[in-house]
Amino acid sequence: MSLELTVNDQIKKAMLAKDEKGLRALRAIKAAILLAKTSEGAKDSLSTDDEVKLLQKLVKSRKDSLEIYEKQNREDLAVKEREEIEVIEKYLPAQMSEEELMEAVKQIIAETGASSPADMGKVMGLATKKLTGKAEGKAISMVVKTLLAK
Repeated sequence: MSLELTVNDQIKKAMLAKDEKGLRALRAIKAAILLAKTSEGAKDSLSTDDEVKLLQKLVKSRKDSLEIYEKQNREDLAVKEREEIEVIEKYLPAQMSEEELMEAVKQIIAETGASSPADMGKVMGLATKKLTGKAEGKAISMVVKTLLAK
């Protein structure tokens, strides 16, 4: 079942259960899907990769907002962001552990033959393609920097 159908089904369930936080996050996902589908040059349906990227983008924007709210001591808004992140992450594939990420990046470095921080671009290009949905870009970047600096 596509993400859109799943989300529509979950919206109905959240409405019946009067789940405000779930409903808020699900409506945000639905809005993002509709925007992606109606944007210029968009296809009729989203691929699985497109869906994962869309969800990651939603989580990232909420984490950025959460960080700002925490700095400004706005716990009321921070709570809402945390709730939405929790709901959106349920629709993302399981994230890799730090050890798994290290091993995957080591393999990618070996594949590309990278040996110095100057090769970071080609490693990151391949790593982001292979690890889409399994790890955040920021985490991948930090691991690549660490391994190439050695």
